[in-house]
Amino acid sequence: MSLKSICILRLSAIGDVCHAVAAVQAIQRQHPKAKIVWVIGKIELMLLDGLPGVEFVVFDKSTGKQAFTKLKHDLKPYHFDVLLHMQVALRANWAARFIKAKRKIGFDWQRAKELHALFTRERIKPQTEPHVLEGFFAFAEKVDVPASELENLTWNIPTSDDDKAFAEQHIPKDSNTFVIAPAASKKERNWLPDRYAALANYAASKGFKVAICGGPGNVDRELTDQIKQHIKTDVVDLVGKTTLKQMLMLLKNAKLVLAPDTGPAHMAVTQHTPVIGLYGHSNPKRTGPYLYQGYVAEVYQQTLLNKHGKTPRHVKWGTRVKGDNIMSEISIEMVKTQFDRIVQDFKIEVKKI
Repeated sequence: MSLKSICILRLSAIGDVCHAVAAVQAIQRQHPKAKIVWVIGKIELMLLDGLPGVEFVVFDKSTGKQAFTKLKHDLKPYHFDVLLHMQVALRANWAARFIKAKRKIGFDWQRAKELHALFTRERIKPQTEPHVLEGFFAFAEKVDVPASELENLTWNIPTSDDDKAFAEQHIPKDSNTFVIAPAASKKERNWLPDRYAALANYAASKGFKVAICGGPGNVDRELTDQIKQHIKTDVVDLVGKTTLKQMLMLLKNAKLVLAPDTGPAHMAVTQHTPVIGLYGHSNPKRTGPYLYQGYVAEVYQQTLLNKHGKTPRHVKWGTRVKGDNIMSEISIEMVKTQFDRIVQDFKIEVKKI
């Protein structure tokens, strides 16, 4: 089919829009002449601003009802060939009302939560145990992108020379730096401060420099300060000191990243930087660092079995487990094992101190 205009609706969050970029750029290769407009959140735009061939319309949820009024105004000139509605949250579903499109494609019935199906007329194909990125890629397939393009993923996210210079100043490309991005959006998903520090000390003993990055929130700052109390090596503390694009370049320059299920883990994937993911509450096969799922330290499967007596195959795909102490089941040795595997598999040359 020949498409002249495509609307992408995915408002949040950082990790999810990173996954969506891969699908969008596959669509661009298939439909190079199509105009693409992406309805996106205000924070997420800070990372993706300038994405080649994409025009953004911002939905600022912090303004409440006014966000919908502005969205209706901003979208008034457009009438799309197709809307790819990539978010099931009620806020996004309501936003879809203001997008005029000949075709409105949403998730399959199994994933169509919060009245999602009422705002779409077509559905992507049902999938067996898909990663979030693969779920987004199913939208690309609906507009004739071959499934084989999953083997040809790209994340061309633009950054400025200043962003690159900032990164080079703090984490030079040749510095063999181990980056810890310790904080997820919910405290219960974070690993223990002394264990993060133990990996920092271990990395230093192997010849790595150590840096910590994160957002400006209190959780990031408090957790970082706690980690630093246990670290016995010098640390480059960049928490709350970067823009998203600067952080992206820092993660690109890193040799290895350690993170729970949080935005920087997926940002690192877009830069092809190996990631050790820490997973207890959610299934890493669904939300893990896409290119590095084999290097996850996880207790999700055991926790699910302990709490519900079931394996991931016997619960609804995407089921999360709750608990304040789940992440404490991830041992230091588990993470060291994945650290050593990455160093060996990716032939990272370091000089042991």
